[in-house]
Amino acid sequence: MKTKRCSGVIMHISSLPDKHGTGKMGRAAYGFADWLEKAGQSIWQILPLSPTSFGDSPYQSFSVNAGNPYFIDFETLEKEGLLESKEYESLDWGKCGDIDYEKVFKNTFPVLKKAYDRFAKKPDIEYNKFCEENKWLGSYSLFMALKDEHKGASWDKWEKELVFRKPSAIKAAQKRLAKEIDFYNFLQYEFFKQWEELRSYANSKGIEILGDIPIYVAYDSVEVWERPELFYLDRDKKPVEVAGCPPDCFTPLGQLWGNPIYNWEEIKKDGYRFWIDRIAAAQKLYDIIRIDHFRGFDSFYSIPFGSENAINGKWNKGVGIDLFKAVKEALGQVNIVAEDLGFITKSVERLLKKSGYPGMKVLEFGFEPGGKSEYLPHNFKSSNCVCYTGTHDNDTALGWANTLKGEELKYAKEILGVKTRNAMPQAMIKLAWSSIADRAIAQMQDILGLDSKARMNIPSTLGTNWKWQADPEDFTDELAIKLHRLTENYNRI
Repeated sequence: MKTKRCSGVIMHISSLPDKHGTGKMGRAAYGFADWLEKAGQSIWQILPLSPTSFGDSPYQSFSVNAGNPYFIDFETLEKEGLLESKEYESLDWGKCGDIDYEKVFKNTFPVLKKAYDRFAKKPDIEYNKFCEENKWLGSYSLFMALKDEHKGASWDKWEKELVFRKPSAIKAAQKRLAKEIDFYNFLQYEFFKQWEELRSYANSKGIEILGDIPIYVAYDSVEVWERPELFYLDRDKKPVEVAGCPPDCFTPLGQLWGNPIYNWEEIKKDGYRFWIDRIAAAQKLYDIIRIDHFRGFDSFYSIPFGSENAINGKWNKGVGIDLFKAVKEALGQVNIVAEDLGFITKSVERLLKKSGYPGMKVLEFGFEPGGKSEYLPHNFKSSNCVCYTGTHDNDTALGWANTLKGEELKYAKEILGVKTRNAMPQAMIKLAWSSIADRAIAQMQDILGLDSKARMNIPSTLGTNWKWQADPEDFTDELAIKLHRLTENYNRI
C-alpha cells in the first residue's frame, strides 16, 4: 500500500507542558493535537508509553503491555469526581520544563491512591469489563504489588518461592495483596481510558500516532518473571548474556543495555505468539508502529552478564524474516516503521527489503564531506523511508550544529545553504520536508531551534535524560503557520 506523502513531529507525552511533574494526557495534549492540525502535520510520534523503571527510560519498563501512570491527567480525574484540586495542586512537583523524577515518583502514587479510594466505593461495569478483556493485567498488577511489598526490589531479590512462582506462594500473594492489585488495575483502566480518548481526538484532526516498541524487555519486568523460558537465563533465573551494542567511534566502550537476550528457539515453538501479541497490543495503542533496533532481528550483539562494558560481546544470528511472516499471517498488513540505524550489513538490508517496511534516514548522520552518505536526501534510493532531522537519541539539530568543525561544518553549511549554525535547524527541516521520503519528521526541539539543553537522551548514560519539557508559550500560531506553509510547499499536507 502506497503511503501518502506527509510529515510530523516527535513529542513524547512526558515533554508536554504540565505543572504536575511530567506531561500528561490532559489539556496540553489536546492543545498539542490542535497545534499539529494548525501546522498541517499528519503524524504525532511518541516514545514507548510503558511504565518506567530505574533511570526513567521508556525503553526499560516493568511491562510491555501497561501504560505509564505518570501520564494520567489529574484534572480529568477531578472532573470524574475522583480528586480534589487541592490534593495535587498543593504539592511540590519541581520546576516545569525540567522534570524532577524523584518528586514525580513520590507525589504521583499517593495522589492516584486518593482517586482509587473514591473509585473503589462504587461499582463500575466498564472497569470490570476492562479487567476481563486484558488478560495480562492480573500478572502485571500482582507484579507491581509485590514490588511495592518488597520496597521496589527487582523480582530476583524476592523470596525464592516467589522468584520461581510457586503456585501456593502466588495464590497467597494474590489474597494478601488483593487491594493493592486492584489499585494497579485501576491505574491501567484510567490510563487506557484517557489514552483512547486522546488518540481518538488526534485521529479526528487527521493525525496518526506513531508509537514505539523496544526490541528488548527489561530484566525487572513481569514478562521475564512470568515467562523466563523465553529468555536466555540460567537455572537461577539470572541472565547468561545481555543486550547492547559494540564499540564505535561515538562510544569506545560500546553500549551495555543490560536487557536479557531472547531464547528465539523457544519463542518459535508456538509460532512467535509472544511477539505477535506484542505487535497486536501496539496496534491497539498506535496507528503506526516503530520497531526499535530492527537490525537485532537479523543479528544481535550479546555481552556476558556481569561485564562492566560492551567490549567483550559477540554477534549472534537473529530470527530473520520468519518472525515477520508470522506477524503478517496472524495480523495482516501492519503499519510498521523499522529503526534500521547502527551497524548495518548487507543481510540487514536484505531483511528490511524482504519485510517491505520503511527504514529511517537521519540527517544528522549525513554530512560527511563528499556527499556520498546514504542519509542525505540526494542519495535516497526509494521514497519508502522516513526522513528525520534527528531522533530522541540524537542531539538537537542546533546542539549537533554547535559540535561541527572544519570541513564538516563547511560542507553542512553548503548543503543546507546557510551561513550560521543557528540557521541550521530550520534548514534541516526544509531539507527533510523536500526529500522524496514518504514521511518527514522532526523533533519539536528542532522546530523550536533549541540547543543541547533540550536533548532528550544521551545513550548509555543515567541521570540527565528524558527530562525536557516544552513551555506552554512554545506552541504559537505564528510557528504553526510557518510550518504549515513549509509543509504545503513540499506537498505534505
